[in-house]
Amino acid sequence: MIGRARSVVLTGLTGHVIEVEAHLASGLPAFTLVGLPDASLGEARDRVRAAVASSGLTWPARRLTVNLSPASLPKSGSVTDLAIAVAALAAAQLISPGQAARAVHLGELGLDGRVRPVRGVLPAVAAARAAGVSEVVVARADAEEAALVDGVQVRAVSTLAELLAWYGSDEARPIATDPVARPVIEAHEGAPMDLADVRGQDDARWALEVAAAGGHHLLMTGPPGAGKTMLAARLPGILPDLSRADAIAATSVHSLAGTLDAGAGLLRRPPFEAPHHSASAAAIVGGGSMLARPGAISRAHGGVLFLDEAPEFPARVLQTLRQPLETGEIVLHRAHGATRYPARFQLVLAANPCPCGLFAGSGERCECSPLARRRYFARLSGPLLDRVDLQVHVLPVRRGLDDEGESSAAVAVRVAAARARAAARLEPHGWTTNAQVGGAWLRRHTSQAACRPVWRALDEGRVTARGADRALRVAWTLADLEGVAQPEREHVEQALMLRHGGVS
Repeated sequence: MIGRARSVVLTGLTGHVIEVEAHLASGLPAFTLVGLPDASLGEARDRVRAAVASSGLTWPARRLTVNLSPASLPKSGSVTDLAIAVAALAAAQLISPGQAARAVHLGELGLDGRVRPVRGVLPAVAAARAAGVSEVVVARADAEEAALVDGVQVRAVSTLAELLAWYGSDEARPIATDPVARPVIEAHEGAPMDLADVRGQDDARWALEVAAAGGHHLLMTGPPGAGKTMLAARLPGILPDLSRADAIAATSVHSLAGTLDAGAGLLRRPPFEAPHHSASAAAIVGGGSMLARPGAISRAHGGVLFLDEAPEFPARVLQTLRQPLETGEIVLHRAHGATRYPARFQLVLAANPCPCGLFAGSGERCECSPLARRRYFARLSGPLLDRVDLQVHVLPVRRGLDDEGESSAAVAVRVAAARARAAARLEPHGWTTNAQVGGAWLRRHTSQAACRPVWRALDEGRVTARGADRALRVAWTLADLEGVAQPEREHVEQALMLRHGGVS
């Protein structure tokens, strides 16, 4: 006898619908699981057997072989527990085989028969929908997240017995216990962060607005207490809401990472990730055995990745940023395969001017040697800084602490208007922000008179070819903020100043 059910395994955010085949044969009782399972999936034998017994059914005393097809695809986690149990019981003719084979089953089984929530339900259900599946069975705690995918009938169950009764079992008895709840995600938002809280720093505030309007990366250097962290934390507040595509991708990443509050629905606001410089490379970039899990780089997709004290981060982590800054995704290679995660974020770096942080203004209080200062800032490599569009100095605030600055709401209006102009212009080419525009388009659509400062800087070796393109991108953003159709010479000159640590 053969029973069948379906489930989904994830490679990064890419879901693969798999078929779970269970074969019962004569022989000594045994339970064999094949199809490249990892250790946690291999332990499903014990979980499934105990859950079936707790649901009031007798486990078949025969030789059971369960195959996870395609057998060449590595599989990990406990998401297939529910499908394995359903396939095994269908093979034993304890439930309706036809009904069980139609749906995709996503859930971990407890020893008492309860169905537990799993990570990555949103991308898994989306993959099932793309494969033409119209019915998905999930844990009751995952129902809200699964319902975010349109066109799929979601059946939420609290126990295995509840599902078996739906599949026609007369013997299954539900257990008297509460459904398993999702882990509570603690909110760390605190009070709303407003740019009005930042006193002074008009130049840095303007650079932040330009970064938000064009989706540009930003480096702020300055002494401790100048307001670099305050400015970075307020960048998401002036960014527009995520598009639906970015919202689904960001929500899927957080679902897989286990940091999603399903009751809040899709993530509509840009996320903000600020890992500490002592965090491991795996925590920031992503990692783990078998297939890698998403890190802070991917969780920042659609939002902001802030690296405070950037020179203190390991060089390996900083160099890994170069790939997502260019391509908008991170590819992690492991022995069992490569995983891809979206990673299109705005990078904000903050750095002190020297190890002691006092080399600002006249620098009289700084005791660091010139060599120590060069070595400290050299930790940010040239290829990385070449990908950062805006590089500004944040000087200490000397006066104006009582003067309230412009609010985030007012700045967000200008940012939204500038982004709307850029989106309308770039829509035929598939881009949404100036930071994504290709160099060929920039050179073709920017007047030669406006480009002269960039060509001069390129001839003099002050910018690279990549830097020239990025300066033109910033110039288009400056033009969008002013509401003009094309950047002029002064916009390009200002973009070069923003790129080399100054604001006009």
